[in-house]
Amino acid sequence: MFIDLAKAFGRFKIWEVVCAAVVPFIFFPIVSIQGSKYSDPRVTEYPKKGPVREWLDAIVWAVVAALIIRTFMFEMYTIPSSSMEKSLLVGDYLVVSKLGYGPRVPNTPLSFPFVHHTLPWSKTAKSYIEKPQLPYKRLPGTTEIKRNDPIVFNFPAGDTVSEVYQSNVTYYQLCRYFGKDKVMSDKKQFGNIITRPVDKRENYVKRLIAMPGDTLQIIDGIVYINGEIGEQPAEMQHNYIVKITGNGINPSILQKYNITEGYRTAHADELIFNMTADIAEEFRKLPFVTSVTRRIAAPGTEVSEDIFPNDTAHFKWNADNFGPIVIPQEGVTVMINPENIALYDRVIRAYEHNEMEIKDDKIFINGKETDEYTFKMDYYWMMGDNRHNSQDSRFWGYVPVDHIVGKPIFVWLSIDKNTGKIRFNKTFRTVK
Repeated sequence: MFIDLAKAFGRFKIWEVVCAAVVPFIFFPIVSIQGSKYSDPRVTEYPKKGPVREWLDAIVWAVVAALIIRTFMFEMYTIPSSSMEKSLLVGDYLVVSKLGYGPRVPNTPLSFPFVHHTLPWSKTAKSYIEKPQLPYKRLPGTTEIKRNDPIVFNFPAGDTVSEVYQSNVTYYQLCRYFGKDKVMSDKKQFGNIITRPVDKRENYVKRLIAMPGDTLQIIDGIVYINGEIGEQPAEMQHNYIVKITGNGINPSILQKYNITEGYRTAHADELIFNMTADIAEEFRKLPFVTSVTRRIAAPGTEVSEDIFPNDTAHFKWNADNFGPIVIPQEGVTVMINPENIALYDRVIRAYEHNEMEIKDDKIFINGKETDEYTFKMDYYWMMGDNRHNSQDSRFWGYVPVDHIVGKPIFVWLSIDKNTGKIRFNKTFRTVK
């Protein structure tokens, strides 16, 4: 349609056709300013195209069609980490639907096609031009976002990254470890510090655990939603302490039970493995195993600045004993003070773009003193099914609704990272 419209304005050059198809909201206003005259395509005879131009037009059409499908309908993703095992495996290739929750209009319309945030021949060169930036807009979808859905989203803490560490270690972690001044000044160790728009932040896949307005608490590794035990994914994993009679376990046994993560403790007869509850029960039956106990960080132990809200002075939480915490909901007003502001700092500053500062134990938002804040967006709580090997909301907090990309619906290919072979029993399966 846009290509035909461009031709009606006498724009036949290949670059004009490409611009009309890819960035029509920029191209046609320029055409209008230049005073190009419209001619009715039903009565206008266009110049004949040679074979080269025919091929170029066909390629343009194919690229445009693929871009439309990728942007608004479906996109392919690969599982790079084990945070969702055993529900999703490293080496799974996913089809992610954007139609269900509604496709987003791209925030960053000017970008290199078919790549995410970095050009394929470079480790650091941006694949996009930051301006113009379009406001968040989501087209109507076919279903609502639901609790316990697996979801692909843009990594919220990936708004600022080190070119060296990318999102593997967040900028905010680096600042906690080394200090902001060193991170910003030491180009040799950290490279340039860059910012990314929402749609160019790293793609993550986790399970939606809590909805806007839900009260979430984790007690001894068990998630409670609004005071009741939340739904447990069938393939959820935890750390288990395995005590044995010998000094090790035959690798063939680990392979039999599909155990891919584990390590030895300081005790020769003690190992820690990531396992599902069913596999842990099978391990208890092995003749050389004396005990299998789920590893749980007791309340008040293993407290770390890496645990959200990254404020150990006021929140003594860990990954197994966390909260309670209320997930922010659009239109809801909360009371804020210096003791709880860490829970909402990122929401107020980074996601909802306000200026905030604390002076003399008083909070100022956009220059005005206040003790309350009303949320402008809905937020969600995401966790990996591999509970003791997942960087998720327990570490970096809420996921804003404008970061939601889509829902993985289908695994079309699964390749074992160790052997390089196709896992036929895991290929062509739906995602639950």
